Amino acid sequence: MDALTLIIDYLFSEMYLRAAGMTLLLTVVAMFFGMLAGLVIAVIQETGNKQLNYIVTTYIWFFRGTPALFQIIFIYNVLPEFGINLSSFMSGALALALHEGAYVSEIMRAGLQSVGKGQRNAARSVGMKEWQVMRHIILPQAIRVIIPPIGNQFIGMLKLSALVSVVAVEELLLVANQAASSNFLYLEALTAAGIYYLVFTTIFMYIQGHIEHWANGGYRPKTLVENAPDTKLIGRTEAR
Repeated sequence: MDALTLIIDYLFSEMYLRAAGMTLLLTVVAMFFGMLAGLVIAVIQETGNKQLNYIVTTYIWFFRGTPALFQIIFIYNVLPEFGINLSSFMSGALALALHEGAYVSEIMRAGLQSVGKGQRNAARSVGMKEWQVMRHIILPQAIRVIIPPIGNQFIGMLKLSALVSVVAVEELLLVANQAASSNFLYLEALTAAGIYYLVFTTIFMYIQGHIEHWANGGYRPKTLVENAPDTKLIGRTEAR
């Protein structure tokens, strides 16, 4: 069997399709809860509460200061000692979500702080409550700043998900290694996994582009030709 045929067989095999689904599910779950954690942390930092700020600062310090691989292994092996028994998938998803939350919180905080204080004060002066200021003034503007780096984090999470193979989650990298170990054809097995990663990344980039377009109100920057003045109109104006 030639290499191309074997790669195609891997791509459409049940084990690869199942592993691709597991990778996608893990990415979406971890990123969703990571974004949720990041938003909560960013809002807490905005409140200025010293006690809560101390807690979230410690959280960010720990999860940004230790490797994601360490966090996955730590949660998988240490939590059972405290009576918390999670599956391999849940342990990996929890570790990745907490890891991502520490980074997303900084992105969220930067987005929230990009809205000037003058707008906040103006909203408060007309009687809007804090949650209304956040909902109607800050978030609609901050989301335009937040979306591009969040999209990059999503793509990064897709690749980071390969780390959960250390706790036996059957995602793409683990399945590819297992397939290659059975026949030592690493090129074909890893190429098939790489194709899946590239397809997912391309889809995420496409979706990100559409979300950015929506967040900007459907605005499409004009080309140089579109920005050029109408020569016919200028001629008629000069004739007058």
